[in-house]
Amino acid sequence: MIEPGVAPMFTAYIVVAVLAASANAGIAALDFRRSGWVLANMDRVGVPRSWLFSLGALKAAGALGLLVGIGVPPIGVAAAAGLVLFFTGAVITHLRAREYSLSYPAAFLLLAAGSLVLRLGSY
Repeated sequence: MIEPGVAPMFTAYIVVAVLAASANAGIAALDFRRSGWVLANMDRVGVPRSWLFSLGALKAAGALGLLVGIGVPPIGVAAAAGLVLFFTGAVITHLRAREYSLSYPAAFLLLAAGSLVLRLGSY
């Protein structure tokens, strides 16, 4: 049972988790389709194309975990933490490649971090 004082934070968590899950599911689908935009981005930052399926699978798993985490808090925490680590790595990869257009990885990182903070705060 969610205590009354926690209800607004839980509601915020649901909204952010669903947004983060949708964004990650969408980008995972682009990975699986081998979208030209994704391939060009990977080439710019030096990520081998052979990693594409694995990276898409991690994003899809994170999206699913965020949704399951609405009902099973430890899974939501694990999924959000995993996505924070994943997109921290993406930002670092962009910076190491001197690719400073960070809007996409930073947006995904912020959604994941928001999901993590809100999930932890809504226990």
